[in-house]
Amino acid sequence: MADLADTRVSLAGLGALQGVALTASASGACIARVGGIEITARVVTGLTVAASDQLLLLRRGPTYWAIAKAPAAPSSAPTPPAAGSGPDGGDTSPDPKPTITTGKLVCAPVATATYRDGVWRTDIGPVNSADTYQGRYSGSSYGRMTGCAFYGSAPRTLAGATVTGATLQVRRLTAGDYAARTATLRLVSQSTRPSGAPTLNETTSGPSLAVGATNNSFAIPTSWAQAMVDSTRGGLAISISTDSPYIRLAGRASWSAAWTLTIAWRRG
Repeated sequence: MADLADTRVSLAGLGALQGVALTASASGACIARVGGIEITARVVTGLTVAASDQLLLLRRGPTYWAIAKAPAAPSSAPTPPAAGSGPDGGDTSPDPKPTITTGKLVCAPVATATYRDGVWRTDIGPVNSADTYQGRYSGSSYGRMTGCAFYGSAPRTLAGATVTGATLQVRRLTAGDYAARTATLRLVSQSTRPSGAPTLNETTSGPSLAVGATNNSFAIPTSWAQAMVDSTRGGLAISISTDSPYIRLAGRASWSAAWTLTIAWRRG
């Protein structure tokens, strides 16, 4: 039966209501005050109501239902959620992208020299800026020659960087025939001219040049330049196990750019 007090204040259409219990629940009902009026509210199964409890109520037609007890106000503000723990699944911010730097290092040789018959040649100019020879002049009684360029500590200033490319500047001078001939490149252990023979290691085809020709960007293996950066190698050479082709490439005294090595690098 509808409460007569309901005729004074209409609570229809208000949805969930909050009230206070005036009596404990008994036989599935209690007396409550809501919106300034007293009503009889049916109590949902499993809910125990005591006098003075704050109630949440629903009205369906003339019947009020006590559906839950409202909790007391919190004694302190709730702790805000941790960063990245939102309702979208809690994804954390991605790590910042690493900083990548690139550049080029130009390394002029600290010495260019030619080794023959157990000594470094001094008859072709100053020993540390001489032209570099490969092979042996036809009919010569002297031994085969190895021409070297040493780069000192300059490549090692890039320690920790990744080499992405490397090129040489080379020029062929008069010696042997005038046709284009291919030098044989070797990777040398020493970074400065030793007193004895250079230590020759890896080999690859070098530049093919006619007499008087220049190549300002001859590419050498990237791994060779990386070895120089990593301090396991220190120089380059032209050297073959036969007499021919007999080739002379400019050294520092003949051409200031001779054997200049340019290393492209990346960090990050």
